[in-house]
Amino acid sequence: MQKELPLDATVLETLVSAAVAAPSIHNTQPWRFHADESTRTIEVHADLRRSLPITDPTGRALHLSVGAAVLNLRVAATHLGWDPVLHLLPRASDPSLLATVRLAGPPRTPPSPGPDLYESIGLRHSSRLPFTDRPVPGIVLDELVEAARTEGAGLTRPGPAESARLFALTADAELRRTMAPARLAETRSWLTDSNEEPFGIPYDALGPGDAGGRIPVRDFTGLERGHHQPPEHFEEHPRLLLLATRDDHPADWLRAGQALERVLLLATFNGMRASMLYQALEWADLRWLLRDPTMAGESEPQMLLRIGYGPQGPATPRRSARDAMF
Repeated sequence: MQKELPLDATVLETLVSAAVAAPSIHNTQPWRFHADESTRTIEVHADLRRSLPITDPTGRALHLSVGAAVLNLRVAATHLGWDPVLHLLPRASDPSLLATVRLAGPPRTPPSPGPDLYESIGLRHSSRLPFTDRPVPGIVLDELVEAARTEGAGLTRPGPAESARLFALTADAELRRTMAPARLAETRSWLTDSNEEPFGIPYDALGPGDAGGRIPVRDFTGLERGHHQPPEHFEEHPRLLLLATRDDHPADWLRAGQALERVLLLATFNGMRASMLYQALEWADLRWLLRDPTMAGESEPQMLLRIGYGPQGPATPRRSARDAMF
């Protein structure tokens, strides 16, 4: 009989430190954690103080962010020898409690296929920089598709014509936001001058615009020109991935967040970078148009990714594991 591992302060800090390294919309880090050592359960709560009521009125992006944190927690738990038992939305009376992860004894079999992605957690950063035109091997793309599938989501690989259409929708969303003062102000409120703040995105992490005007990287500053970096030429043949789920409820958003992070960690493991093009998903009509007509099952778009090879993006700040717990 295998001996269960102790859940002490050091292990708990390791687990939560991995969780808070997850990506979140505008680096809002909308999560809080509570540990019950007697049952070896970690509760993952939404931190509604860090929501975006204008940009994300339904909380979908918040759930995606929390889902990504949950996946990191699971990866770290497995790395340390636990079998993480996940329950989504476990308590209807507490809508802020989005997930629990109970740390069971060492697993008898690996809980999911693929490599140990723990080391990739600290290496993964969103990169808004130009990538090279080195093609992503088909076998790696197949692995990314399978990684999303293990978390209950679909991942499609748009061809050049479909990618151009998705870029056009993203550019439309960018234009709309510049003409929506309240949305623009909400986005700007999460920009910071340095990494000294534990939340938000430092100006030096924003990245340049595409000199060719083909790839609509998010312009966080809108019409504010003082903090813009000089435009650069981006890759000639960008590779997009569209993440989608079958249904479109809070539990599906949490699954999508976990699928997203597993794809990002696996891409990092394979030496790739990723940039999230979320703009069109913030508008209901544009999000509907993002749907992949070839997907009969997973038809609810949750994230558009640009992946490739290139420089690592700058790290954005994180609050400590201790500050993220209550």
